[in-house]
Amino acid sequence: MKKKITVRYYNDSDCAIWDEYIMRHPEGTFFHLSAWKEMVERSFGHKSYYLIAEEEKGISREIVGLFPLVTIKSILFGKSVVSLPFATYGGILADNEDGEQALYEKGIALTKEQNLDYMEIRNETRPLPDLPGKDLYFVFKKEISGDNEENMKAIPKKARRMIRQGIKHKVEPRFGGVELLDPFYEMFAFNYHRLGTPVFSKKYLRNMLETFKDKSSVLIIFKDGQPLAGVISFYFQDQVIPYYSGAYPDARKYAANDYLYWALMSDSADKGYRVFDFGRSKKDTGSFHFKRHWGFEPRLLHYQYYLNNLEEVPNISPANPKYKRRIELWQKLPIWATKIIGPAIVKYIP
Repeated sequence: MKKKITVRYYNDSDCAIWDEYIMRHPEGTFFHLSAWKEMVERSFGHKSYYLIAEEEKGISREIVGLFPLVTIKSILFGKSVVSLPFATYGGILADNEDGEQALYEKGIALTKEQNLDYMEIRNETRPLPDLPGKDLYFVFKKEISGDNEENMKAIPKKARRMIRQGIKHKVEPRFGGVELLDPFYEMFAFNYHRLGTPVFSKKYLRNMLETFKDKSSVLIIFKDGQPLAGVISFYFQDQVIPYYSGAYPDARKYAANDYLYWALMSDSADKGYRVFDFGRSKKDTGSFHFKRHWGFEPRLLHYQYYLNNLEEVPNISPANPKYKRRIELWQKLPIWATKIIGPAIVKYIP
């Protein structure tokens, strides 16, 4: 017998029960947390539609699923609803197929009601049936030990050698929070300029660090007082998630990039984290090969699309050949200009 399930929209009083569900669901992720919704709304002004599926249990109702959605409406890149934007993971979390189906159907209804081009669902593991997808991103994730000698042994020889070079060069790791944002942002913007990609605003990163004050860190590697490389990381359950990074050219000279991730891994292991989520990368990019060089194996992310006003899966990735000329032009702009123009563009590239 089919269960009686209704779907309603999230309201501010649902924050605690939403997060409780995320924390107990085996597929819940950092990005599903209600604070991601607040941070995205505050940083970009996008409208959120977080869905809650409830099942009747006698005289009460019990949450059996959640589906976080955010609309992105752009003249340049079209109109979409995404689960979740600016995040590696998203998608439906449900206790059963009935809950999942009810949430999916509500997502389709929302897409049609607002005449959006498509709905994007960023599943980490389990794809939904009969939906087109895109084999663009791979995630790199593995367990780490509480014993850092074991963690060092698990790293391939070439990467271990680079870590030791960083130690030999006496680079200094410094952990902190928003107080390290200024030097981090300069490296971050430098990297985005080098790649030809519009950079996020410093306001966005500040909002992120303030929203997740107890669930994030900034780590910067210094040499003689000068920053070389840095990373913003998140912490969720037993996982550490290095997310945004930046580095100057001298980082290679002092092996700062490899030492950066070793400092993060070893510190996280000491604090009890047991999964190192190295994040997503496009196949055959520099970051893809760097993560493999560290002994991490790629696993395909199942990003899927419900197409409403489109005939084929959208491709607004910088890897799309049609953006090649724009990327080349962007790389010729002065960095100061990209910090002004970039945030107005990238807010629509989720």
